[in-house]
Amino acid sequence: MNSTKPIANPLTTKHHFAILDGLRGVAAVAVVIFHFMEFIEPDYHDSFIAHAYLAVDFFFCLSGFVIAYAYDDKLQQIGIVTFLKLRLIRLHPLVIIGSVIGLIAFLFDPFSNLHRLYDQKIVAMFVASCLMIPYPLVRERYFNLFHLNPPTWSLFWEYVANLLYALILVRLPTKVVWTLTILAAFCLVYEAHQSTYLGVGFGGDNVMGGGIRALYSFLAGMLVYRSKWIINTRLGFISMSTLLLTAFLIPFSKPVNWFVDSGVVIVYFPFLIALGAGARLNKALTGLCRFSGEISYPLYMIHYPFLWIVLSYIEVKKPSISQLTVITIVGTILLILLAYAVLLFLDSPIRKYLKKKLLITM
Repeated sequence: MNSTKPIANPLTTKHHFAILDGLRGVAAVAVVIFHFMEFIEPDYHDSFIAHAYLAVDFFFCLSGFVIAYAYDDKLQQIGIVTFLKLRLIRLHPLVIIGSVIGLIAFLFDPFSNLHRLYDQKIVAMFVASCLMIPYPLVRERYFNLFHLNPPTWSLFWEYVANLLYALILVRLPTKVVWTLTILAAFCLVYEAHQSTYLGVGFGGDNVMGGGIRALYSFLAGMLVYRSKWIINTRLGFISMSTLLLTAFLIPFSKPVNWFVDSGVVIVYFPFLIALGAGARLNKALTGLCRFSGEISYPLYMIHYPFLWIVLSYIEVKKPSISQLTVITIVGTILLILLAYAVLLFLDSPIRKYLKKKLLITM
């Protein structure tokens, strides 16, 4: 007898954790402000948002949770190739877009001629940025793995984590994942102690620190899902945003910072993921939360090339603190608006085209 019950599409989107997605946007805005402050107050002791570099660890932890939730039960059905196509379509258009913006900003920075020192290597820098091949080159500016668009370093490790998930992690029993997570936690604490903080991974002289950060937080996010650590609460988007921002606003103190960073990443962020997954979204804040989530990734991936121009301006013009405050506020708002425009007119259409081209139905 033939059943009339429709066959479930393994690519159908599961329940959406709206508040967690919105928190991603809050973290992205914090990163932008943090990067402004790095140029205004290079000494983290003087920055009011000195720990916002930990937003990257929050991203990794949230990614582990979301990937496990979305694919633990269906990766075998859709296959590794389809999974990797889905991740490329989701992530890579903005890698290319950010690289193009970075190239333009580098070549036409009105306050710096730094690009002239690297005329013979600009093509290689651009290709490496587009393909996410680490290429630390510009020592004059922090020796980033990807000078044209520095945040790409975390996407490099995100890709590594996704590949490891598809090939190995998804098949591992939860007990084994627990063991790996504990070992990764020890590595994280060691890295934090050796470096005195966890703001590592972006440069050619601290690249492996990024791998350690990604490994622990991605595994921890997986465990939050697999262990069903979803805490039902009446907390909403504003309350959860406040709890997240609290971690970024902790005053910086070098003697104890390794301990603070370790505690936030190992314990606090997985707790926030569990809490956010069970939080309730007030209907009045649905639009704000959705907007926050939508602009999070484009904002993260397009903001830094403009920060290079700001740094060049600071070096040449030596503006006052009041002027820099205005630049930070206005610049952050403009970058959020630009990120939304990039989402609407570039990222979203490109992803839709690629899904259709690759015959992937969502």
